[in-house]
Amino acid sequence: MKINPLILGSCVLAVCLVSKAEDSAFRPIFNGKDLTGWYGLNPHSVVKLEGEKKAEALKKMRDEFAANWKVENGELVNDGHGPYATTEEEFGDIEFLIEYKTVAGADSGIYLRGSPQVQIWDKSQIFDPAKPTRRPHLGSGGLFNNTPDTPGRDPLVVADKPMGEWNSFRIRQIGARTWVWLNDKLVVDGNVMENYWDKTKPLPAKGPIMLQTHGGEIRWRNLQVREIGAEEAKKILAEADAKK
Repeated sequence: MKINPLILGSCVLAVCLVSKAEDSAFRPIFNGKDLTGWYGLNPHSVVKLEGEKKAEALKKMRDEFAANWKVENGELVNDGHGPYATTEEEFGDIEFLIEYKTVAGADSGIYLRGSPQVQIWDKSQIFDPAKPTRRPHLGSGGLFNNTPDTPGRDPLVVADKPMGEWNSFRIRQIGARTWVWLNDKLVVDGNVMENYWDKTKPLPAKGPIMLQTHGGEIRWRNLQVREIGAEEAKKILAEADAKK
């Protein structure tokens, strides 16, 4: 069957226009110049605190944020210590683009709606049978704080680039369901991200994005977010459910 080149050209143009419209909906959440819009927080250190003690701890982390985080060559850089970089803005259903580069022995991650996490590993680390649920050799991108051996907890494929190269994440969060592409390879396919803070409840409807620091330098760049509206969210979920 021959395809009219005019029709084919129109289809290609339509796809391009949709792609461009979607791309244009992304907006930066890091300005590449300073720490505006971000503050320091390690939620694990304050979860059991209350009242004045909690307020003091939160203030201290905000005050100390710039001691461990800086902007260099348009990159958000952490020295491996200090509180996590946390967005002042809170997000609901989103698509999130981010690139990172880290060092040997890395252990980091991205918190969504303030909950851990899309995991980042050094995939060359040797699996330790004494720690059977810690599986860096399976690669980055899995929902590490989910219950071990549940769907999405470990990535579908190893997609990490060699150490020292930039990696790119595309993360989609709709409700409690998470999709993760690492270097354009699907590693989490619409699985539920458990609420680390209370596994009897779903993820909160909104929350900050947090970049974890965990003992080694990590660099982040090209942080962009696109909000997903209710109709688009419904369509994506319906299409995902139809594939099951």
